[in-house]
Amino acid sequence: MAAIDFIKMHGLGNDFVVIDTRRQPLAIDAELARAIADRRTGIGCDQLVILEPPRAAGAEIFVRFRNADGEEAGACGNGTRCVAALLMDGSGAGRTTVETVSGLLEARLAAEGQVTVDMGEARTDWRDIPLAKPRDTLHVDLALGPLADPVCTSMGNPHATFFVPDIAAIEIEQWGPELEFDPLFPERANIGVVQVLSPERLRLRVWERGAGLTRACGTGACAALVAAARRGLTGRRAEVIVDGGVLVIEWLANGHVAMTGPVAVAFRGSFDPAQLAAAA
Repeated sequence: MAAIDFIKMHGLGNDFVVIDTRRQPLAIDAELARAIADRRTGIGCDQLVILEPPRAAGAEIFVRFRNADGEEAGACGNGTRCVAALLMDGSGAGRTTVETVSGLLEARLAAEGQVTVDMGEARTDWRDIPLAKPRDTLHVDLALGPLADPVCTSMGNPHATFFVPDIAAIEIEQWGPELEFDPLFPERANIGVVQVLSPERLRLRVWERGAGLTRACGTGACAALVAAARRGLTGRRAEVIVDGGVLVIEWLANGHVAMTGPVAVAFRGSFDPAQLAAAA
């Protein structure tokens, strides 16, 4: 098989391998995705970003996301910003529309080369998360170790956000894997831990389903702001500080959530899918 080109990108250290299958057809199943994402025998990434021709009118591209474990994800905020930056750089336009399995996402250039993406509506009904049984998503009866009473939100993927007084005291690698697979979450869940620093600033770490602890989680930051605003801990706009830097999140009056942050190209390369799969 001919070599497949890719671009390695990241948003605040949340890293992606971007493959454009419009120009180089390639069937990427869970096995190949895991091989590509492997940091020892593959290229290495938190998520794989697959570009395809758009399905919906008005969209410039259709994007699929696969987590490092090979499973498909419905949404990825930092990945969407990376794709939007590539598209706008190629076209010279200041706006673009990205289609995902979770819907159409509008993106635009922001100040200092950053990118803003409208991540769509934050959903808070238990059916939309989804949860396995009816629950008040503002105060969910779920606890493990030092974590309890999360807020659940869907940003195109499920999130459980736990508020703690001191985030440095929480070993998220210990509690995240078990909570991700709790029976309450039929599609698993991203587990966020948040410390409220002020009404305008949150500190966040996220155990992402299928990827583990990442340096930044865009949809997790959106879910954190929505959760904090619903609890009256912040207003509808705040800086969310993640391990890799800062995202600015705003819960808009129409219920949508806007996320602004930087993107970067790390490097470009190519790989042979057969050799990569054999090495995995």
